[in-house]
Amino acid sequence: MSQTTVDATSGDWEGRYDHIDQVLNTAGPRTDPGFLAGDGVKDFLRNQAKILVIGAGGLGCEILANLALTGFKDIHVIDMDTIDISNLNRQFLFRPKDVGKPKATCAAEFIMNRVPGVKVTPYFGKIQDKDEEYYMQFNLVICGLDSVEARRWMSATLVNMVDPENPESLKPLIDGGTEGFKGQARVILPSITSCYECSLDMLNKPTAFPICTIANTPRLPEHCIEWASVLEWPKVQGDKKLDTDDPEHIGWLYQVASARAKEFKIEGVTWSLTQGVVKNIIPAIASTNAIIAGMSACCNEAFKIATSSAAYLNNYFMLIGTEGVYSYTFEHEKRDDCPVCGGESLDLTISKDLTVEQIIELLVERQDIQIKKPSLATPTSQIYLQAPPQLEQATRPNLSKKVSELVAEDGEVTVTSTSLPFSLSLRIHYN
Repeated sequence: MSQTTVDATSGDWEGRYDHIDQVLNTAGPRTDPGFLAGDGVKDFLRNQAKILVIGAGGLGCEILANLALTGFKDIHVIDMDTIDISNLNRQFLFRPKDVGKPKATCAAEFIMNRVPGVKVTPYFGKIQDKDEEYYMQFNLVICGLDSVEARRWMSATLVNMVDPENPESLKPLIDGGTEGFKGQARVILPSITSCYECSLDMLNKPTAFPICTIANTPRLPEHCIEWASVLEWPKVQGDKKLDTDDPEHIGWLYQVASARAKEFKIEGVTWSLTQGVVKNIIPAIASTNAIIAGMSACCNEAFKIATSSAAYLNNYFMLIGTEGVYSYTFEHEKRDDCPVCGGESLDLTISKDLTVEQIIELLVERQDIQIKKPSLATPTSQIYLQAPPQLEQATRPNLSKKVSELVAEDGEVTVTSTSLPFSLSLRIHYN
């Protein structure tokens, strides 16, 4: 067995990065034109590059481990969740003793203990807690999130940070996601390639069950869970807000849904299904997480961007493993009317008879917008505001008015919502 030597100052051992150095020492046919083989690129990767990982769940654990083993030594991680016992089957940086503790903190400690010389700085909280100055310090950002809203916020924030006069303000974003045996990874160069908002219409539309079905004739375990969360929770709990991240709240829903399922002789209500329905979660599979997070997707792209050792993805990778294993890449083009990176207003053609209430319903249904409780205003007036209560009450009479009475042809309407990290500009046309 060969001997290994350890550098006490850095925690490195001789030969530790031999597999990586084979790539970094020599240019190849697919090498980026800007690649400078040798010690300079190694020094940047291991001593200068600072990378942010958002999410320390199924994807995040894989990403953190791969980054550390690839040679990144200055890693930061943000996650707002604590460890649940159901995480342990696939989030391998955690142990039973960690249940109830912050994911970011435990993941950082595990990586630093297992890979000496790597510094992982955790933050237990929301990405919205940090300002642009915080995000400006990183060379690139990797998202391993299970939230569309968080992805939209992060993408919009990085686009807004870009200053044409300062090339350092452009922070590449690598986004990964999985749904069962399916997964995707993409490289977003803010203001250059398509952003996350450009591709909203590719997402699966959230499943909605008719109220009459879940209230009167439930047939599926999902119907019972929806009944518990949509109808029974406000009836029993009053104004208490349902927190889908609170195990006690999920437990209450599970008990109530189980009782209703028993009443209607429906089988299949489980804790995990209850959590999945109310949080719109598709069960995660460890092997899919490993492929998307690992050296075939997210971390591979991070390595290529940091070292220029190969051309990075342009710009979308998709994996389908439901029947065999199939993957492909394509370039998702920018939308000129993207509210984040396009710069042009979204044209909306409606009937002259459409009311304000109806246009709000139309916006909520639009797959390429995905907005909740939108507020509408023109440059000179407020059409309808969802909050605060005083302004909602003052603008409520406009709901029954025709949009054509309030907005002229080719008029601009600004749409805002708590679910949007930006303002959406609409140009209204009538037919």
